[in-house]
Amino acid sequence: MRSSAYVGFDLGAESGRGVVGRFDGDRLALSEARRFANRAVRLPDGLYWDVLGLFGEICSALGELHRAGDRVSSIGVDSWGCDFGLIDRDGVLVSNPLHHRDGRGAGEMKKAFARVPAEEIYETTGIQFLPFNTLFQLLALEQSAALESAETLLLIPDLLGYWLTGERLAEATNASTTQLLDVHTGRWSGRLISRLGLDKRLFPAVREPGEPAGSLLPHLAESTGLPPSTPVIAVASHDTASAVVAVPFESGAGAAYISSGTWSLVGVEIARAIVSDRARAANLTNERGFAGTVRLLKNVMGLWLVQECRHAWVAEGAAPDYADMVELAREAPPGGPLFDPDVPELLAPGHMPARIRAVCEQCGQLAPDERAVLIRSVFESLACKYRLVLEEIEQLTGTPIEVVHVIGGGARNEFLCRLTANVTRRPVLAGPIEAAALGNILVQLHASGELGSLAEMRELVRASTKVRAYEPDAGASQWESLYDRFLHVVRPGLVGQEVAR
Repeated sequence: MRSSAYVGFDLGAESGRGVVGRFDGDRLALSEARRFANRAVRLPDGLYWDVLGLFGEICSALGELHRAGDRVSSIGVDSWGCDFGLIDRDGVLVSNPLHHRDGRGAGEMKKAFARVPAEEIYETTGIQFLPFNTLFQLLALEQSAALESAETLLLIPDLLGYWLTGERLAEATNASTTQLLDVHTGRWSGRLISRLGLDKRLFPAVREPGEPAGSLLPHLAESTGLPPSTPVIAVASHDTASAVVAVPFESGAGAAYISSGTWSLVGVEIARAIVSDRARAANLTNERGFAGTVRLLKNVMGLWLVQECRHAWVAEGAAPDYADMVELAREAPPGGPLFDPDVPELLAPGHMPARIRAVCEQCGQLAPDERAVLIRSVFESLACKYRLVLEEIEQLTGTPIEVVHVIGGGARNEFLCRLTANVTRRPVLAGPIEAAALGNILVQLHASGELGSLAEMRELVRASTKVRAYEPDAGASQWESLYDRFLHVVRPGLVGQEVAR
């Protein structure tokens, strides 16, 4: 029999992983129990998640852990935000959950603003306007058979938790991404939901991260071999919320984070939401965090651009891995084209190299034909966008950002981390890499009583993980010139987008 294990399932856009955490009182050790693909499925009517496949992988992993002799203390699930499943009155999944890159929510933004002005939605929820927010996805399903027969909306981690426990709930950090949760009360905004023409009965009770979500259903206990009393915890189920728990902040003041993966979430941790006109104009979001904190951040497109470039090149017969692509970028000459990573044309799946070339041409630049030049363009544009967002946050909060923590898979990308330090002119501390899984386990330890405050949890992170430091190099003028060129290229586009909102 092995030592007690806390099991966290961290689901990302490309893959999921089951991670086991073991705490000896001084350090927390993580080990990967299972890794599996997470694939979108294109059907004639849209893009969907294979959520049944994900649940099957979770159940298989739990069975394997039991057979290996692990004593599972608790289970937690985190994933991306916004996407959801609909459950009918009999507890049956009505349809496969839409993928947020399906695109149908984009056409519903004007409809929403006609019912409730954008200013009121933002003041109520504090959430940035993105075309895939749950609010817009729901409006796209109006009068559909799926929505008509639905009794409960469950976000992806809550849906998987429901299948584990039979309990319907909405964990607060993920619920905040819907743009329907009241940022001031932490509960669903019934008034906003009604004015938008949505049904309040869809939204289950909100649980705070660290609260119990139930225990294993009898048939799952039988199939996995785990005791039916095995608790499932409502961890900080939005993966960024879990990742931010694991940021090794010495102090929140003066420090920002970039949760770097398929998306790059660039932000700071604050005590209270900021829903001013200036925050709305910058399209910053106020998502709930662990222990009553707020994650003031902006979604930046992130390594999705690199992933989609690779998919296109693999389809063309070449199969560069991600390490090869980083080396291509490192060897390419500086001074190539720059673009705004967040233009709508780059959101949906498709031939990303062609799309990036088209965006560069629209900005009056030469299209990057060589792969090395194109990938370097992606990384340099990301680093510049990071700086732009950090400066927006500084101006809004009035607090200088002196250091940037890069967490998640992007923390392994030495080239991008060094580029980020140089372009932002701030030290970068890279790590932990498996931040979301680590934060998931930390919240379970808190729920068990083994850890107390958020400060204590981060002290354990510092004791249990290593970070790599990148200092800005001395060539400030080179990087200032790069950033000035980026601003010249993208600022008109940014202004146009803000006016559209």
